[in-house]
Amino acid sequence: MISDEPLQRILEAAIMVAGEPLSVAQLQKLFDEAERPDTKDIKNALNAIAAHYADRGIELKETASGYQFQAKAEFSTWLSKLWEERPPKYSRALLETLALIAYRQPITRAEVEDIRGVTVSSHITKTLLEREWIRIIGYREVPGKPALYGTTKAFLDHFNLKTLDELPPLAELTDLDTQEAQLQVQLELATSPEAETP
Repeated sequence: MISDEPLQRILEAAIMVAGEPLSVAQLQKLFDEAERPDTKDIKNALNAIAAHYADRGIELKETASGYQFQAKAEFSTWLSKLWEERPPKYSRALLETLALIAYRQPITRAEVEDIRGVTVSSHITKTLLEREWIRIIGYREVPGKPALYGTTKAFLDHFNLKTLDELPPLAELTDLDTQEAQLQVQLELATSPEAETP
């Protein structure tokens, strides 16, 4: 059995170089059967790593797919200046469509259009599917069998959520312009080529 400090260093290094979130099960597979830490030991080590980075510019964050290092959101104003080429801004229509799918899933395109009061462009649906933020999770049992959309683990990971329960209550989303500006900064950081490197 590996002692606490070496275990923390191994996990820290693995998460740093992985380039994607790592689950507890994936972290356990780093070790041979004879020295494999149990789930409790891994979680204790991850908590110690998170505490170590509490006062730093990066943090250990748990998302739906596992643990990853990332820059703290409070530094986004400065970090966004690292990339000259700006990622495309997402339209308000795309963000509204994504929000409706996240909060009302499963939902059809027609239901999104009814709520928004305008037609949803096929480009919006295509973009959300390509980014793997949404997926078809079934078909409504009505004439035409329209597709039902729901969010994905990639959506949760991208927005630093473990579950949909962590979405802010709709009552908190009253200042849409401020929310949209904050989301654009977060999206720009997350879609930049260097975004995965803390």
